Amino acid sequence: MSLNHDTGAPRALTIAVLAMGGEGGGVLADWLVDLAEHNGYLAQTTSVPGVAQRTGATVYYIEMFREADVPPGRAPVMALGPVPGEVDVVIASELMEAGRALQRGLVADDRTTLIASTHRVYSMTERTAMGDDRVDSAALLEGGQVAARRFVAADFSRMAEDAGSPISPALYGALAATGALPFGRELFEDAIRRGGVGVKASLQAFAAGFDAAMAGQETVLHETPVRREAAAVAPAGAPASTDRLPAAVGPRLAAVHERMAREFPAECHAVLRAGLVRAADYQDVAYAGEYLDRLAPLLAALPDRSPASVEVLSETARHLALWMTYEDVARVADLKTRGTRFARVAAEVRLTPAQQLDINEFMHPRLEELADAMPAWLGRWMMRSAFARACIMPFTRKGRVVRTSSLRGFLLLYAVAGLRGIRRGSLRYQVERERMARWMDTIVSLVAGQPALAVEVARAQRLIKGYGDTHVRGWGNFQRIMSALPALRQAADGPSRLRVLVKAALADDSGRALEERLATV
Repeated sequence: MSLNHDTGAPRALTIAVLAMGGEGGGVLADWLVDLAEHNGYLAQTTSVPGVAQRTGATVYYIEMFREADVPPGRAPVMALGPVPGEVDVVIASELMEAGRALQRGLVADDRTTLIASTHRVYSMTERTAMGDDRVDSAALLEGGQVAARRFVAADFSRMAEDAGSPISPALYGALAATGALPFGRELFEDAIRRGGVGVKASLQAFAAGFDAAMAGQETVLHETPVRREAAAVAPAGAPASTDRLPAAVGPRLAAVHERMAREFPAECHAVLRAGLVRAADYQDVAYAGEYLDRLAPLLAALPDRSPASVEVLSETARHLALWMTYEDVARVADLKTRGTRFARVAAEVRLTPAQQLDINEFMHPRLEELADAMPAWLGRWMMRSAFARACIMPFTRKGRVVRTSSLRGFLLLYAVAGLRGIRRGSLRYQVERERMARWMDTIVSLVAGQPALAVEVARAQRLIKGYGDTHVRGWGNFQRIMSALPALRQAADGPSRLRVLVKAALADDSGRALEERLATV
């Protein structure tokens, strides 16, 4: 029984579930209501939909009041939504949702048990930022530890995937393990069985969540005078790295991989191996060899094998691989027609044999992208010719929707993906090859005398990304920064100033921040 600390009167148990569309938040709320009503409690649930800048987000709010505490002839009045500082349990299906709960004041350090999954579903602002604008997951975890009375965090999403279920049963299991509600594990599981849908997978995910929460609570992170109880982050709770390198390159790349291992320092092998795989996937095995050919002059120019020299080689190798696999229409079409993509989308939406999956691609190619994909002579003519522009513009003025799940739409993009066979003769390939050569020559000229500046020149490549307007803007910023390089070479703090310029270029897409910084050079 829960008591009001001010009056000593019985009060309701309050639970807020913050979940996104398709994660089973409504099912979790229904289980909690069923759990309460079958064990002597009155229960009520409400839901308030919202926007998470990723997919529809909803706050499900549940109140439970023990029937034995209700005076005869009376009925408890339950709230329709959570009140800051008055929530006993907050369950967040994703780490940013936990941050939103903290921001709204739903988590109180003298009362609230906070359960959160540590995986991330990045918002549109994080995805579309020119630089790395991801919210710091470590800061969110630290905030949860400080703000909650009890904090349990783990990658419940991965547990759910392993069980073939939505994330809600794993979170439900973690709740059962905390003891925040006066019900035993068996009673929690009975509610799942009564639901009658996906029982086996749900119970498996429930068990995984329960075990992870129990393991996490064995470690006390901190104690404070406000009666903060054992809080924990389960071992599986750390966000998974997105920079996993391939363990093997496969038989096709055996020869070029052997060359890499023979000629290049071992400290760079992990990055180089990833670059080889990426280049071969983008074009062919010969393109992977070309990747090493482009790095050979820099390798020969290294004055020694010191950490500074190896860093220049490693950073250049990483960014060269990104540059060589630039996005063009063939690349985009190739990625959209791969079988692995259809399988991934089907898994994400949990497609069943009785369902049909339709995938619509929203595409808006410009004249420039079409010209870039053509043979160099034809592409240049298309860009110069008013006649060609007049003929093509009616087809590029508006975007179009291509359904890749249909035979017609798939074959259309598959044919576009086939342009990679003529990529080496395309206008875009020639332009990018010349730009890469100038960039590499600059790094080679700096590596012996100014390795720190060479590293920053290599890292400046991250300005060049995407296609269309994004690529044009990034390339323009890169050019403006490189025009300041002669002055930076004469400055003692040239590397740090170049780093600041790149950061300014990534800060906004208007270019004002960069222009302000360039004015100081």
